[in-house]
Amino acid sequence: MTTTAEAQDATLTQDTTDDDKQGIEITPSAQDYLAELLEKQEVDGIAVRIFITQPGTPYAETCLAYCRPGEEEADDVALELEKLRVFLEKNSVNFLEEAVVDFNADRMGGQLTIKAPNAKMPKVNADSPLEDRVNYVLYSEINPGLAAHGGEVRLVELLDDNIAVLSFGGGCQGCAAVDITLKHGVERTLLERIPEMGGIRDVTDHSDTTNAYY
Repeated sequence: MTTTAEAQDATLTQDTTDDDKQGIEITPSAQDYLAELLEKQEVDGIAVRIFITQPGTPYAETCLAYCRPGEEEADDVALELEKLRVFLEKNSVNFLEEAVVDFNADRMGGQLTIKAPNAKMPKVNADSPLEDRVNYVLYSEINPGLAAHGGEVRLVELLDDNIAVLSFGGGCQGCAAVDITLKHGVERTLLERIPEMGGIRDVTDHSDTTNAYY
C-alpha cells in the first residue's frame, strides 16, 4: 500500500532536542483504518511509514506505505500509537509539521487522505542534507528569476563529488543563453551559498528549442 496526497482529535508529538519538536496528527478514524489494513497483512510487527519525496520543492509528494520489520531506517522517528506503530522518515519530519492523516467513510468504503501543508516549503539549516540545501537555493533564489522567462531548473541527482546534476525546463530548455545562465547565474549562486558544492552539470537536451526564450 502506498498513498500519496498533495498537500482531530489526536496530535502526535515527539521530542528530538530541547528546541525541536515535530507534530503530525493522525485522527482516530485514520488510526482505526490503518490498524485494520495492517491486521489483514498477517505480518508480525508490520507498521506504517510516512515520508515525503523531494521535500521542500514544488514536486513534493507525501507518501504512506507499509513498513515490514527491518524496512525502517535507523534514524526514523517512531510513533507508538494504541493500535499501530508509525515511522516518520527523519528528513521528512520538519516538512510534516501540521500534517493531518484522516479517513472519511462513505458509501464506497471511504478514503484515506494526507494533508501536509508544509511539504513544499523549504525548511533547511546548515545541518540539513546537501540535497535539501541545493533545492532550497534553486526554488527560493534561482527559479523565481528564471520564471520571468518562463523557465525553471531542478535537481536531478547529487554525485559523490558533490556535483549537482541539473535539468532546465520551460523557456530555459534550448535557450541560446543557457551557458551564461548556467555558469554565471546558477553555478555561481550555488557555490556562494553552499561552499562545499563541487560544481554543476547540465543534462538538459537543448536541441529541443520548442519553448526556448531566445
